[in-house]
Amino acid sequence: MRARDIDALVSVGRPVIAPDGAFTVFAASHPDLEANRDVGQLWRVDLPEGAPRRLTRGIADTEPRLRPDGALVAFLRGDAQGRAQIFVVRAEGGEPVQATDAPLGVSGFAWSPDGHRIAFSARVPERGRYGSVEGLDAAAEAPRRITGIRWHANGLGYLGDRPAQLFVVDAPDVDAEPFYEPAAAVRREGEDAPTQRLIPAEAVQLTDGTASYSAPVFTTDGADLLAVVEEIEEVVRDLRTPVVAVAVDGSGQRTVVAREANLAIDEVAVAPDGAVFALAFDVGPAGRDFVAPGTGLWLLDGATPRSLTDAETIDLGEVGSHIGFDGDDVLVQDRARGRVRLLRVTRAGARSEVLGGDVEVLGHAAAGGSIVAAIATPTSFGELVRVDAGGTWHPLTDFGAGLLEAGIVTPVERTFAARDRYPVHGWVAIPAGAGPFPVILQIHGGPFASYGIHAFDETQVLVDAGYAVVYCNPRGSAGYGRAHGRSIRQAMGTVDYTDVIDYLDGAIAADARLDGSRVGVMGGSYGGYLTAWVIAHDHRFAGAIVERGFLDPVAFVGTSDIGSFFGDEYVGTDPEVVARQSPMAVASRVRTPTFVVHSELDFRCPLEQATRYYTALKRQGTPAEMLVFPGENHELTRGGQPRHRVERFDAVLDWWDRYLPVR
Repeated sequence: MRARDIDALVSVGRPVIAPDGAFTVFAASHPDLEANRDVGQLWRVDLPEGAPRRLTRGIADTEPRLRPDGALVAFLRGDAQGRAQIFVVRAEGGEPVQATDAPLGVSGFAWSPDGHRIAFSARVPERGRYGSVEGLDAAAEAPRRITGIRWHANGLGYLGDRPAQLFVVDAPDVDAEPFYEPAAAVRREGEDAPTQRLIPAEAVQLTDGTASYSAPVFTTDGADLLAVVEEIEEVVRDLRTPVVAVAVDGSGQRTVVAREANLAIDEVAVAPDGAVFALAFDVGPAGRDFVAPGTGLWLLDGATPRSLTDAETIDLGEVGSHIGFDGDDVLVQDRARGRVRLLRVTRAGARSEVLGGDVEVLGHAAAGGSIVAAIATPTSFGELVRVDAGGTWHPLTDFGAGLLEAGIVTPVERTFAARDRYPVHGWVAIPAGAGPFPVILQIHGGPFASYGIHAFDETQVLVDAGYAVVYCNPRGSAGYGRAHGRSIRQAMGTVDYTDVIDYLDGAIAADARLDGSRVGVMGGSYGGYLTAWVIAHDHRFAGAIVERGFLDPVAFVGTSDIGSFFGDEYVGTDPEVVARQSPMAVASRVRTPTFVVHSELDFRCPLEQATRYYTALKRQGTPAEMLVFPGENHELTRGGQPRHRVERFDAVLDWWDRYLPVR
C-alpha cells in the first residue's frame, strides 16, 4: 500500500436495522484526494444476503437512524454552508428532504417513538459570533471573557460562547410539495405579504443556559428526552456528568442520574420496555479518576445506578462503542488484545460472546432475529457483516478489495517478555523477501488506547517502502485489563518505556530478517511522548519522528483542551515527580536526528508542545526539522485533509530515506 492508496480505506459506520430484520442501512466513507475530503453515502442491504446498493448520493452522508416503523431514514448531510443538518429519505430511496437548519449544525439526534418528531442537539452561538451577524468577520468579534477552567476543544475551538442545546422538530413529509422561493411581486397598498412557508420546519428549543446537552434519546412514552449534561467548571475539572430528563412539552427538567453518582457518562439508551442503560465509568467523588477507566454497562434503575460489567476486565470504551438491544438483552463492544468483540449482557449481568475472533467490531444493530455488525479485519478497514446464531459472520460488502489490490501484508502476532518477565503483546510486519530490513518501532497514542488487528495504513505504507515495522501495546494500553492500563499512572516513561524497547529487542532476536543495527522510532500523541522519551534514554536509533506529542507537562496544563485534568492524573502535580516524567526535562540528552511533526490547530497537544521541544533540540545542536500542517488538528493522520495525509506520508518517507535508508 502506498500513500495515495488511502482512498481504499473505506470506513463503515454504525448500522441500523429494520424492526422486522428485513434490511439494514449504514454509512460508508473514504478519503478522496480529488475532493480533498472524506466522501460517503448511505447504503442499504436487504437481508439475509442482498447486494449492497447506494441509498443516497450526497458528498458526505452519515449517521443513519431509522424511524421506529422502518419506513424513513434520518441522517446527517452538510448543507450549502457545510453545516451538518438532518435530512430524511424513504428507506427504499428517493430525494432526501432537509429537516433542520441549525446555525452551527447538528450533532446527536433521535426519532420520537411515534415517528412524528426528531430531537437533536445543536450548538447555539452567542449573538455576534460564528456568522450569526452577516458580514461580521471572526477577527472583528467582541473579546471573549473566560472565567472557567477550560475554554476550547480540539476540532471545535471555543466552547463557552456556543453551548449545545436540545431541540425538537416535526419530521418532514417526504411526499409534500417541494418548497419554491416566491418570485418578486409588487403589492397593492393594504395587501398582506405572501405567506412564507418555513422549510425546514421551525425547531423548538427545549433548553438554554451555559450547560451543554448531548446524546438525546426519547423515553418510551415520548414525553421526555434523556440527555447528558456538561458544565464548564470554574476552578477544578469535574468529569462527572449528570443525566436529566427534559420534558418535550417544555415544562422543565428533572435529574435522572445526579453528579453524586460519580459517573462519567458517554451514552444513554432506552430499551423497548423503558429500562435505561448507560455506557459510563466511575471517576470517584473528586470526579477526576479517569486513567484506564474501565468503561462499562450500567443500568440506571432508581437513585443508584448498577454496574452490569466488571471494570477490571471489561472495557466498553471508544472504538465506536454504543449500546444495542436484542430482546431483553443488551449488546455492547469490548476491547480485548487488539480486537473488539460483540458481547451480549443480560440484566442480571451474565455475559456471552456474540461475535469474536480476528475482528474489531465498529458498530452493530439487532432486530427481528437478525444481527449485523460493522467490522474491521486484517485485510479490510471496514465491512458490514451478518452474524448468525453460532457467532459466524457472513460478509455483506467487499470494501477491502481495494486494499488487497493496493497490496498489503498481514502482520505476525507475537508476544515477548519484558525484562521483568511481563508479557508484551504486539505485531511485526515485514516486507516480502529475505531481508535484512531496517526496522521502525511504532508507538501508539493514548496512552489508554491500543494497536489492533485491522489493516493499518501507517504500518502498510512503511512496509511497502521496505521497512519492517514493530508495534506493541505496552503497559498503559487498553484491552488487557484495568491494572495493565493503570500501571503507568504517575509513572510514565517507566514500564511503558522498557516494554516497547524489550519488545523491539525480542522481535529482532526472533527474526533474522530484521536488521537490529538499523532502527528508527516514531509515534504520535502519547506515542510522540514515548518516542521523545526513548531517544533521550537509548541512542541506538538512526532517526526519530515525534508527532503531535505530549512533550511538556508543565505547559500542557494551561494550553491543552484536556490540560485541566490529564497531566494531574497521569504525571501528578508535584514538580519533581512531573520532571521525572517530562521529555522536555531530558531533551538535553537527545542526540538522535528528530523530525517534529504537528498541526497548527491541535488543541489536544497544542503546537507549543512541538515548538518548545524543537527549539530545545535546535539550540543544543541536535539535528532536527519541524513540519507544521495548516488548518489541521490532532486528528490529522486519521481524519485530516487527504492531500495533507499524503503529504505527511511523503515527508515521513523522505525523512526515513535520509536517516534510515533501505539498501
